[in-house]
Amino acid sequence: MGIKKFKPTSPGMRWTEVSTFEEITAAKPYKPLTLPLRKSGGRNFHGRITVRHIGGGHKQRIRIIDFKRDKRDMPAKVITIEYDPNRTARIALVEYQDKEKRYILCPVGLKVGDEIIASEKGEIKTGNCLQLKAIPSGTPIHNLELFKGKGGQAVRSAGASAQIIAKEDKIAHVRMPSGEIRLVDVECYATIGQVGNIDHGTMSIGKAGRNRWKGIRPSVRGVAMNPIDHPMGGGEGKSSGGRHPTTPWGKPTKGYKTRKKKKYSDHYIFKRRPSSKKRK
Repeated sequence: MGIKKFKPTSPGMRWTEVSTFEEITAAKPYKPLTLPLRKSGGRNFHGRITVRHIGGGHKQRIRIIDFKRDKRDMPAKVITIEYDPNRTARIALVEYQDKEKRYILCPVGLKVGDEIIASEKGEIKTGNCLQLKAIPSGTPIHNLELFKGKGGQAVRSAGASAQIIAKEDKIAHVRMPSGEIRLVDVECYATIGQVGNIDHGTMSIGKAGRNRWKGIRPSVRGVAMNPIDHPMGGGEGKSSGGRHPTTPWGKPTKGYKTRKKKKYSDHYIFKRRPSSKKRK
């Protein structure tokens, strides 16, 4: 897992950085565990654009990932480690003793031929999926269940890992990658280790065309538009907007709270993540 740079033979290649893909062991996915991805272009079923800056992009297939790891007490062997175009992390194809194959997120250090298991109580080993009550405090974990039986919902992106910092009765205090401390049932499952492809966050895209391959279209600043197109548009020469930042429809942005007050979200946050100013 390294980063490859190029000679500046063109303006686009000057800053481009890509992964070396040295950990990848298969060129094509296991087809029975894939689905076609039909692109919407950001449009809803009426054909109206509801999410801007989406369109185009390379053709992809969805890999069906086993986030639940619900095949308990049955060892599985890692067959291949593969690239997934739909996520930043690498994925591993594992085969269970009954010959069933599944995709899982590939943690750092997992290699072809390794054996892993999902169990209530098992060995503290990279790739094993255990209940939080069986995992010692301080152990890096990923693919964390927030609610029992729902499957891993958090800590799934490249290089991410959470940590159990305390346990009280049936509740575990888990420090998330953002610094937030969240309360989670000790009977929830999590996978041991840090998510692989840790260099992903340091890579430079290099050129706009690479974002177009991902299906991301250009985004134009509001202050660069005309007044008819955006509340912050217009003015003589280059202007800074003259008002607080807003969306094209006049709703405030940058600091405007949009989080819904849901019991199943806020109720389990023990400590908020530090603000960006404090992190700096």
